[in-house]
Amino acid sequence: MTKTKTKTYTISLCGLKRELPILPISPTLSIASFVILGDTELVGKTAPALLKKLPPFDILITAEAKGIPLACEMARLLNQNYVIARKSIKGYMDDPLTIKVNSITTQKEQMLCLDGKDARTIKGKRIALIDDVISTGESIAALEQLVTAAGGIIAVKAAILAEGDAAKRTDIIYLQELPLFPQA
Repeated sequence: MTKTKTKTYTISLCGLKRELPILPISPTLSIASFVILGDTELVGKTAPALLKKLPPFDILITAEAKGIPLACEMARLLNQNYVIARKSIKGYMDDPLTIKVNSITTQKEQMLCLDGKDARTIKGKRIALIDDVISTGESIAALEQLVTAAGGIIAVKAAILAEGDAAKRTDIIYLQELPLFPQA
């Protein structure tokens, strides 16, 4: 049996190179799969580089799951805590705040929710929305709505990469562009 080789896209980021597999997400579109989960070296290089570009803020928040290591490292560098918007209501949550979201890499509608304690923590604070990649902007928009509903003030929206048309946006901060790969 002959195995076909997956096409890749090479990215150079903060002095590191990664070969990203190009994978279809629909009949007409493929993406270069950028996953920071488990890539401690990449997170360790990109977190301080992204922090240098951000305006003042009080609290970092990210959505579960791929932005977690980035937000964690950024918070560690700042010696502060961070907040995670979860994808489902957990039994330990008290008075959760929820919103619905669709992202480019998710096949169905999802939920983002904050524990009531976290919602109270961000109220009136300047919030940095953090993600690994911003593409269609649906995930970051849902996170923005969630933070706004909790009374937080959006200070900045930031990611390691801006994918496709997101790179043309003027309301986000990112380290580098990542192309999309249309299929015929």
